[in-house]
Amino acid sequence: MTRIAILTDIHGNLPALEAVIADAEEQGCAGFANLGDSLSGPLWPAETADLLMDLDWPTIAGNHERQLLTIDRARMGASDAFARDALSDRHLQWLASLPQTLHLSPDVLLCHGTPADDLEHFLYTVDGGAAREATDAEMRERAGDRSEALILCGHTHLPRIVMLEGGRTIANPGSVGLQAYDDDHPVPYRVEVGDPRARYAIVDGTAVTLRAIDYDHATAARRADANGRAGWAVALRTGRTA
Repeated sequence: MTRIAILTDIHGNLPALEAVIADAEEQGCAGFANLGDSLSGPLWPAETADLLMDLDWPTIAGNHERQLLTIDRARMGASDAFARDALSDRHLQWLASLPQTLHLSPDVLLCHGTPADDLEHFLYTVDGGAAREATDAEMRERAGDRSEALILCGHTHLPRIVMLEGGRTIANPGSVGLQAYDDDHPVPYRVEVGDPRARYAIVDGTAVTLRAIDYDHATAARRADANGRAGWAVALRTGRTA
């Protein structure tokens, strides 16, 4: 397998996506793959969709793709609702075509949360209002009987690489587009990376390198403010929740 950039959780942050692409190309990446949650948020969902459709990378659906396609507009959260209103039928058809999991090679599996659940954190566990590092037992249970040497996941927005007993590696690149958020599933909690840089990973064979790069996060924060999402603006500027 060639040297590949792995992106996830772009959340419509077009400047972050463009910066990551430029950096990955400078790092010699010959391919890209996307682990989902690409569009939802108060930023540039349609423009991000247009770029990703033109690039035609191997891409899977995250929980937000599923929610955009299956939840009634009146019941959507604010980030999904903003994206849904901005997307065309062409964009929605593309989202509907995305698989839940995908193999880059026989030994490399892409999933969003875990192979079985797009809402489950793989390398972290929600506990006491925060996401703590998962135990070996928790990660082995989530990996189940998967035999791939490398499983790449997203969803949590926290970059981490873990090698399980037996040699399997699980890696989360971290989020391209959003470095802090709060959520209420399975209980209310928050995630904070602590700085606003965009995250992605480079896979070379089964070796994984995490990358964090600067981009114009101030423009993204102004966009969130202009669209009525002050909490997003704080997260984009600082990597912390409001």
